[in-house]
Amino acid sequence: MRAAAMDVRLASACCRSLSCFPSPSAQQVQGPCRGVAMATELLTSRRLSPYTGFTQRLLPQTFSSTKFVSLRGFCLESNYPAGSKRRARGPIMAAKKSAEGGLQEDSQYKETVDLPQTKFSMKANSVTREPEIQKLWEQKQVLQKLLEKNAGETFTLHDGPPYANGDLHCGHALNKILKDFINRYQLLQGRKVKFVPGWDCHGLPIELKVLQSMDAEARKELTPIKLRKKAAQFAMKTVDQQRKAFKRYGVWGDWENPYLTLSPEYEAAQIGVFGQMILNGHIYRGRKPVHWSPSSRTALAEAELEYPEGHTSRSIYAVFKMTHLSEKFPEELTSLLPSLGVAIWTTTPWTMLGNAAVAVNDKLTYAVVEVHPNAATGDEASESAKSGKGKKRIGSALADPKVRYLVVAADLVKTLESKWGVKLEIKGTFPGSALELSRYTHPLEDRESPVVIGGDYITTETGTGLVHTAPGHGQEDYITGQKYGLPLLSPVDDDGNYTEEAGKYAGLNVLGDGNLAMVEALDENDSLLMEEPYVHKYPYDWRTKKPTIFRATEQWFASVEGFRQAALQAIAEVQWIPAVGEKRITSMTVSRSDWCISRQRAWGVPIPVFYHVDSGEPLMTEETISHIQSIIAQKGSDAWFYMSNEDLLPEKYRGEASNYRKGMDTMDVWFDSGSSWAAVVNQRDGLEWPADLYLEGSDQHRGWFQSSLLTSVATKGSAPYKRVLTHGFVLDHKGMKMSKSIGNVVDPRTIIEGGKNAKEEPGYGADVLRLWVASVDYTGDVMIGPQIIRQTSDVYRKLRGTLRYLLSNLHDYQPEKAVAYEDLPNVDKYALYQLSTVVDGTTESFDNFQFYRFFQLVQRFAVVDLSNFYFDIAKDRLYTGGTDSYTRRSCQTVLAALLLSLVRVIAPVMPHMAEDVWQNLPFDYYDDKNIKAETVFEAAWPKVEENWKSVPESDLKFWAALLQVRDEVNRVLEQARTGKLVGASLEAKVYVHSSNQELHQRLQGLTGSVEGVDSLNRIFLTSQVEAVSKSDGESMNLPYSGSSVMEGYGDLWVGISRADGAKCERCWNYSKAVGTLEHSTLCERCNGVVKMRAAPKTPIAV
Repeated sequence: MRAAAMDVRLASACCRSLSCFPSPSAQQVQGPCRGVAMATELLTSRRLSPYTGFTQRLLPQTFSSTKFVSLRGFCLESNYPAGSKRRARGPIMAAKKSAEGGLQEDSQYKETVDLPQTKFSMKANSVTREPEIQKLWEQKQVLQKLLEKNAGETFTLHDGPPYANGDLHCGHALNKILKDFINRYQLLQGRKVKFVPGWDCHGLPIELKVLQSMDAEARKELTPIKLRKKAAQFAMKTVDQQRKAFKRYGVWGDWENPYLTLSPEYEAAQIGVFGQMILNGHIYRGRKPVHWSPSSRTALAEAELEYPEGHTSRSIYAVFKMTHLSEKFPEELTSLLPSLGVAIWTTTPWTMLGNAAVAVNDKLTYAVVEVHPNAATGDEASESAKSGKGKKRIGSALADPKVRYLVVAADLVKTLESKWGVKLEIKGTFPGSALELSRYTHPLEDRESPVVIGGDYITTETGTGLVHTAPGHGQEDYITGQKYGLPLLSPVDDDGNYTEEAGKYAGLNVLGDGNLAMVEALDENDSLLMEEPYVHKYPYDWRTKKPTIFRATEQWFASVEGFRQAALQAIAEVQWIPAVGEKRITSMTVSRSDWCISRQRAWGVPIPVFYHVDSGEPLMTEETISHIQSIIAQKGSDAWFYMSNEDLLPEKYRGEASNYRKGMDTMDVWFDSGSSWAAVVNQRDGLEWPADLYLEGSDQHRGWFQSSLLTSVATKGSAPYKRVLTHGFVLDHKGMKMSKSIGNVVDPRTIIEGGKNAKEEPGYGADVLRLWVASVDYTGDVMIGPQIIRQTSDVYRKLRGTLRYLLSNLHDYQPEKAVAYEDLPNVDKYALYQLSTVVDGTTESFDNFQFYRFFQLVQRFAVVDLSNFYFDIAKDRLYTGGTDSYTRRSCQTVLAALLLSLVRVIAPVMPHMAEDVWQNLPFDYYDDKNIKAETVFEAAWPKVEENWKSVPESDLKFWAALLQVRDEVNRVLEQARTGKLVGASLEAKVYVHSSNQELHQRLQGLTGSVEGVDSLNRIFLTSQVEAVSKSDGESMNLPYSGSSVMEGYGDLWVGISRADGAKCERCWNYSKAVGTLEHSTLCERCNGVVKMRAAPKTPIAV
C-alpha cells in the first residue's frame, strides 16, 4: 500500500538522532538529524494522520535504536494530532463544560456521562512535591521496611567514593542516579539491598583547598596536625553539602552512616590491607624514577595525571662524541672514530645532567652518515640564534660540525636530511647490536658512558633511532639502567630545581631556566644539532594543572610484578560492561610498572614505618603494624602525628624508641579508596564480598577499579567485584567538555530547582534529570543542555499524562468487579498482550543495565500503543458505555492492569512520580501475602500473567493487518474531511474490501454489530463499517475512496460515505435507531444506558 511504501522511505531518511526530538517543523530542527521532522513533513504533505502506518511500523524500528524519538503534533492531553478533527468529542466536552457551569441546551444527558476524575495533577510541581514524597519515604521508613521484608538474595553495589572537595556536577548525577536505578530495581525484585555511599576525604585536592583559604602568614604557622584538622573540617563540611544534593536526586542509601576514608575504622582497615601486602612481600622501598609534581611537591600515581592537548616542549637533536667502538662495530668504519658521534633526540633537555647511556634497538639497522652542511645552513643558524623566536633553530654542531660523522637509524636518514637541511651521505650500515658497549663522552660532564641495547620503545617514528638514557628520569631508562648497572643520577629537588650536585646550574628550575640553560650549554659545546618546538601529550598534575617531571626518589612501592598474573586471571573472571572494559584494564595491568604508593603530604593515612636514625633502615614488622593499626582504630590517623615514638611502638621496641624516627610519608589516595572493599564491603552488615557490582566512569579502569583489584588480589587472591559497569563523560549539548571559562556548565541543582530566571531556567525536578539519565546510552560520552532537558521534560509530561488518564478513568473501579481474562473482548486481550511484552522488555532492560531500552519501550507504549490507539478507542465506552456496563468494566480491568504495571516499571527511574501516582490510587493494592502496599516500592516488581501471552499467533497477525487497514481508513477519511464530506469521523460510514479472502472474512465478521467493543466501527472510530465486494464498492460511485496494496494480503479498497441515520445526542454516533426509541434523540445503546440509570438494577452487558 502507498503508506507502507512511504514508511520505508521515512525509515531510511531518519538517522535516529537525539537532536530531532521534538521539533515544531522540519525547518526548525537544529543539529545533524532532520529525519523525524522530515517524516512529519512527509506525513503532512500526504495528508495523513501521524498515527497511521508511520507510527505502527516506522516508530517501532526507530525506537529500537534511538534514544529520543517523537513526532510533531502529538498531544497526550487530547490524544489527537494538533489540528485534527478526525475524532469528535462532542458529548464529552459538552458534559465537561456543563459541569464547569457552561450549561448547553442539549445537555439533558450530561449526568449520564462518566467523566474522568482524579486529584493527580497534570502539573507535577516537582520542586515542591518531590521533597514531600521524600519526606513521606523517611516517615514511613520505606527503605528499612524493604530490607526487613525482602527475602531474596543480598545485592551489593559498592559505591566508588567521590572527592569531598567541591560542588557536584552532572557527572556525579549520572553516576549516582545510575546506581539508584539498579538498587531500586533490585529492591522491587525482592532482594536485600543496602547501599552505603562513601567519600574520599584524604589527599592533595582537599589539602590545596585548605591552603588556598589561608594567607601566607597563617601558612607559616601551620603544623601537620593543624593542617590535618582543617582538612578534616573542610572534608566533613563538603560531605554534608554533597549528601544533601545526592538525596535531592532521589538516591536511596544509608546516608546517616556513609563510609568516610578519614574515619578511624576505615583507616585501620586500610592499614590492615597495607600490612598484609607487606607480609606477602608485595611492598618494598626503593629509589626509582616516579612521576613527580613540583607544584604539589609529591610523587604521583598514573591515575593522578592528565594529558592535555597542546603542550609544547623544547625538543633537541644533539651529538655525543664517541671515544671507543665495540668489537662488533664494522672494521671499515673504525677510521672515522676521531670525528664520529651518536646523534640523539629528546624533549627534555633538562635531563641531560642525568645522562648515563645512549640506547639503541638491536632489531633496527643503523648507518654512519657524513654531514655536508651548506652555506644556507650556516646562515640559518646565525639568523635563528639572533631572532630567538622559539622556532626551528640550527645548532653549532650542524652549522660548523666538529663531529662530521653521525650514527643514526638508517630508516631516518632521508627524514633527517629534510629536517636539518643538510646532505647526509651514508658511509655504511650495521645492526644495532654492533654498537653495544661502544663509549662516548658526555658533552657537559667529564665522564664517559656506554651505548646499550634498549627495548621496543626505541623506534623510527621520531628522533634519530638512538635514545638519550637517564635512568633517574624515566621508567624505560630505569629498566635499561638496571640491566646494565647504570648510575641513577637525578640532581633535582622537590621543587623541580637543580641541586648542588648540578654545579653551576644549581637553583635553576628544570621546567624553566634550567631547560634553556641545557640547550645553550650544548650549543656552546658544539653538541647541539637542532632545536625545535614539539607539540605532544605531556603529563600534568590533575590537581594543580601544571606539568610534572620524572624524578628518582626514595619511595614505597607495591610490586605489581609479584601478583600480575593473578590480577590478570582475576580480570578474566569478572563480567565487564561494556565488554571493551576488560581489554582496557587488561592492557593497563599488563604494562603497568610498580605502583608508587607513598606521598609527601600531610593529609592522608601515614605509612606506619620507623627509620633507624643512623642507618636509615626501616622498621616495619607484623607486630609494629598491628600495634599501630589498633591505635588508629581507636584514635584515628592523627595519632601518628601527635603521639610519641614510645607510645606508637609496641612494648618490645619501646626501649629503643630514641633510635628511631617516624616516617612522614602518607599513602596514595588510590590506596585509600582501593581498600574500600576491606573497610566497607568486608565489615558492614548487609553487604557481601565480593560485591555484585562496581559502577563508575570509564577513567576508573586506571583508577579505582584497578587499585581495588590490585589490593584485593595481593591480599585475598581474587577481585573484589563480580561485575564492573562503566559510563562515559557528560558533555554539553554540542559534545564539548564543560568548562566554567566557556560558560557551558550545566548544574544539576539548577535543572532540579531552577535558576535565578525562572523562564530561562525553570525547575524541572529530579525525575526529569533521572529520565535524562535513562534516555542516554551511558556506555559512551553523553550530552546534556537546556534544549535536551526541555525535550526530556516533554517526554516526562506525556508519561505523566498517560498515568493521569489511567487514574482518572479508574476513579470508581472496584477490583472485585474485574472481568475475567477469558471474558474480555479481543481488543482488551491484545492490549494486555502488548503490556506483557513491555513488562518483559523492561525487565530484561534492567537486568542488562540497558536503561535507554527501558526509555524507548515505555515511551513508545505510552505515546503510540496506548495514547494513539487503545486510549483513543476506549473513551467511547468509558464515558458513554454505562457506569456498570460490561464494556466499561472490561476496559477498567485492563486500565487497572496497565496502571499497576506501568507505575512499578517506571519506579526505579522516576520514583517521585511513581509514588505520587501510588498515593492517588483510587483503590487499595495488596501483595501476594495479602498485605496492603502503602507505597509503590512495597508493591514489588509487576508480574506478567501467563494468560496475557496466550493470544494466538493468528490473532496477532490479524491485529497487525487490522492496524494497517485502520491506517488506510484514516488516510481516506482525511481526504473526505478535507473535501467537506464529513467533519468528525463519526459522521462517516466506511466500506472496506480485501482481495485476501481470509482477511476479508475476518473483517466482515467484525461488522455485524455496531455495539461490540471489537466491532470495526469502534476500532475505526466511525459510526458504521461495512465489508463489501469490490464490485459492489466500486458501483457505489463514492466520492472518496482509495486502493492500496497490503504486504502479504494483496489489494485493499476503502470507501467513505456519510453515516446512515441521525446523530445520537449523547454519544454523537450516527444510528438509524435515533428517533424510534423511548429517548428519541438517543441511539439504541445510549437509550439502554439511560433507562438503566433511571431504574437501577443488576448490571447487564450492553
